[in-house]
Amino acid sequence: MHITLAENFRAVFYAPFYATLELDHYRQEGLDVRLITSPAPGAAIAGLLDGTIDVTWGGPMRVMRAREEPNGLPLVCFCEVVRKDPFYLVGKRAAREFKLKDLMELRFASVSEVPTPWLCLQHDLRQEGIDPSRLDRIADHTMPQNLHALDRGEIDVAQMFEPYASMALRQGIGEVLHAASGRGFTSYTTLLATRASVDRLRHEFAAMSRAIGHTQSWLAEHSAADLAAVVAPYFIDVASEDLVSAFNRYMDAGLWSVDTAVTKEGFERLSASLRTGGFISLVPSYEDCVSDVGQT
Repeated sequence: MHITLAENFRAVFYAPFYATLELDHYRQEGLDVRLITSPAPGAAIAGLLDGTIDVTWGGPMRVMRAREEPNGLPLVCFCEVVRKDPFYLVGKRAAREFKLKDLMELRFASVSEVPTPWLCLQHDLRQEGIDPSRLDRIADHTMPQNLHALDRGEIDVAQMFEPYASMALRQGIGEVLHAASGRGFTSYTTLLATRASVDRLRHEFAAMSRAIGHTQSWLAEHSAADLAAVVAPYFIDVASEDLVSAFNRYMDAGLWSVDTAVTKEGFERLSASLRTGGFISLVPSYEDCVSDVGQT
């Protein structure tokens, strides 16, 4: 069976998706999965609705936001792959241990490319009694720009994912001061499809989930270097040592799900962050947003 899968955007923390293709796990489940690249994060949603793609990966936040659209976009999520937040705060380490409240005194640059990292961090700040609006925050620069600004001393702390954190460490630009994965489960990346597609392709989507489950088992038995060797063709611009360092850090954090069920705890933590950040006005139910297709 032929399935068209859209890549949300190219990112190191999506490695299990690339590994599933490279390890031939889809084909072992009788699927011919064709990967296409979305022009921008979240842009694949239009393809789901018009039927040009069957499934994409992305954040359950897309499903939650869809519940508030005037036409009530019929999206659901299934098959969790990234169960924790992959972002870091990187900067020069001070003599004392870094605390989130220290951001009040520092020049800080948040991620501009996608909304979820800042929405989650602002929720963490509020839980620490900190008003995010009071931060001296640069919100419109890219992660590469922020890495350079950190190197030049123009900012003190930058929010970034891998491989930029590993690049900062290797180049002596900064250190990891805070890992967002430390807050616990936050449903970050799943497969996304329309309800109609889930009904029509339930067998195929269950097979996709099984294939990703095979990759999850493979990850449990292999090293960061093994994973880097498998997915290196997707990251030709990333130094091999940075890729291995990134995967070691993500594996140590337990970033990737060990089974394909969408964690309710992670879903609820994400929805609370989106609500306090004003991304959604109402918190949708787990049962309404999550399909049980292919859960293992």
